[in-house]
Amino acid sequence: MYVGRFVVVGPGLGAYRVSSRSFPNRQVTAREDALTVGPTPDAPKTDNPYIAYNCIRTAGADDDLAVLGNGSHVDPIAEKLDLGYPPRDALVTALFALDYEKDDYDTPRIAGVVSDDEAYIGTVRSDALRVERVTESTLVATYEKADPEPYPLSAATADEAAREVYDANFEHTVCAAAAEVDADGITTAYHNG
Repeated sequence: MYVGRFVVVGPGLGAYRVSSRSFPNRQVTAREDALTVGPTPDAPKTDNPYIAYNCIRTAGADDDLAVLGNGSHVDPIAEKLDLGYPPRDALVTALFALDYEKDDYDTPRIAGVVSDDEAYIGTVRSDALRVERVTESTLVATYEKADPEPYPLSAATADEAAREVYDANFEHTVCAAAAEVDADGITTAYHNG
């Protein structure tokens, strides 16, 4: 099954995977406070604005929150959290403001916010805006699984989570990233094919 990009979040752990038929030549790279999806050095040139973005950012007054998502909305969610917005409000505000992607597929924007003891997941599609608090690992994807649903993530660390979602049984795997949040801070990891 092809589900496109997807986010899995639960308290203390979140992961994100790029699955793509149209732009498979992408990778995750680490920056100071973010993991970024972008073209590989050998990728064909494109002017598509949706293929490069921060997929994970640290946020919050104490850098104790991780934001995950499939596009440019990750940054404004993190900025709202830095200003003290609650996770639910930060997700709603940014997803509502940016709306779904205006591409050929009306691609939904998906996102999650993870703290050491809470998690929120959200999506904005052409027909809905949905944000909810979750107490167990929950998945939302751009296609086929566009409503949040429980997902059996067995990983305990960021490295394990990145690898687990990379290996998940969905088609057209490209790369994956994850964030682990605990009392000591945030640990991120990524896996490129």
